[in-house]
Amino acid sequence: MPPSSHRHELYTVAQVRAMDRRAIEVLGVPGFELMRRAAWAALSSLRRHWPQARRIAVHCGPGNNGGDGFLLAALAREAGLHVDVLALGEASSGDAALARQAWTNAGGGVQLWQAGDTLPEADVHVDALYGTGLRRAPEPPVAVLIEAINASGVPTLALDVPSGLDADTGHVPGAAIRAAVTTSFIAAKRGLHTGRAAAFVGVPELDALGLPESLWQGEPPDAQLLIATKLPPRARDAHKGANGHVLAIGGEHGMGGAIRLCGEAALRAGAGLVSVATRSEHIFALNAARPELMAHGVDGPQALEPLLARASVLALGPGLGQSAWSHALWLTALDGGKPLVLDADGLNLLAREPRRFAQPTVLTPHPGEAARLLGGTVADVEADRYAAARLLAGRYDAVVVLKGSGSLIADPDGRLDVCPWGNPGMATGGMGDLLTGVIAALLAQGCDAPQAARLGTGLHARAGDRAARQGERGLLAGDLLASLRALGNGLDDD
Repeated sequence: MPPSSHRHELYTVAQVRAMDRRAIEVLGVPGFELMRRAAWAALSSLRRHWPQARRIAVHCGPGNNGGDGFLLAALAREAGLHVDVLALGEASSGDAALARQAWTNAGGGVQLWQAGDTLPEADVHVDALYGTGLRRAPEPPVAVLIEAINASGVPTLALDVPSGLDADTGHVPGAAIRAAVTTSFIAAKRGLHTGRAAAFVGVPELDALGLPESLWQGEPPDAQLLIATKLPPRARDAHKGANGHVLAIGGEHGMGGAIRLCGEAALRAGAGLVSVATRSEHIFALNAARPELMAHGVDGPQALEPLLARASVLALGPGLGQSAWSHALWLTALDGGKPLVLDADGLNLLAREPRRFAQPTVLTPHPGEAARLLGGTVADVEADRYAAARLLAGRYDAVVVLKGSGSLIADPDGRLDVCPWGNPGMATGGMGDLLTGVIAALLAQGCDAPQAARLGTGLHARAGDRAARQGERGLLAGDLLASLRALGNGLDDD
């Protein structure tokens, strides 16, 4: 399957449905023809991923997703595969009814699914139950079928969207298919690329069904996937002052490691100078472990002010805490008006004392911090990460990196990017401290806030993937530092 030129563009369900109608009504491609093309694309994916498969079971719902499944079943049978078809009901609607008729006219049988039935023997299951048509939890009998498919130990190919996954948000309100491969049609649905979707989509693919380029004209994507970008080479006459001075502020009692990771990440991402303002008890360890960091013990705002005067960018929050000392440094730093990256307890203090930012600012909340900033719950944030990220960016007039699987980067003007890299090994302490340092370093080197957030999030996630080649379990934040340097210089060993 040739890659679609629109594979990095992400659309809402409403947008894709409008494109589907335009293909039918304006471009003159009948709905049944689109269904036939989707079936061919699905069969191609199935044969490519499972060339040894001889038996497949196709699970069809009543709508167009089920119609794709019926036509796939007919094509697979013509290709010599043994095909069993399970349907949720006795009838299908619209073009799906024509597809079902085509299957039965070719001699295919249909088993009506009832809870308690046994799944047919298969090498591959095909999910054609709901596609984009379901935004609530599946009904109990269908949930039983989904759980049986997931428990079968047999890989599943999902058509368009794993059934039970909200194609707009990535939310999973109930049972959902855990696909090995998801082949989407016409355009990529944004919900497949963030939040819990990673556990259900498997390998995502996109087939534009041979539709002409004019279909996408006048339909700007709602979001886009980040593309790996190399940083420009250093000027031959570069000096440390030309690459910015990051001041990392944090490290309350017992949390010196967080501010060290932040500062070291800023160095590895290319900042010319990095100072650290922290509790005096951490200075000896910082000097011993990373002498390139200029570590300063600060006991309050008065000691911080000369450091602020020399800095070009602030990284505020890693290990900061929420004590009186923490709050005083936080307030002094924000009032300094320097470009900044705000993370961890810097965000928790912001939730207590909200403000809009006049200076270039990047906020990097995880879902818990985002919930506090919005005055809601983690469940609210995770139910629609796209809406949460955009709301945060608008409320605080800052660029927002909503961390998690499929991290989102939202600009105050509404632009939203999705990070396609990263892995479960990165779900460990210190990773966010690194990200803060990386983004601050890019700000210091001349990127504007949106550029720094996008480049930094991508660089951080790709470094995590590179470091995870030795295994995800046991991955440490410090393991990313060498990869940050290599990738920042356009180096890799692929």
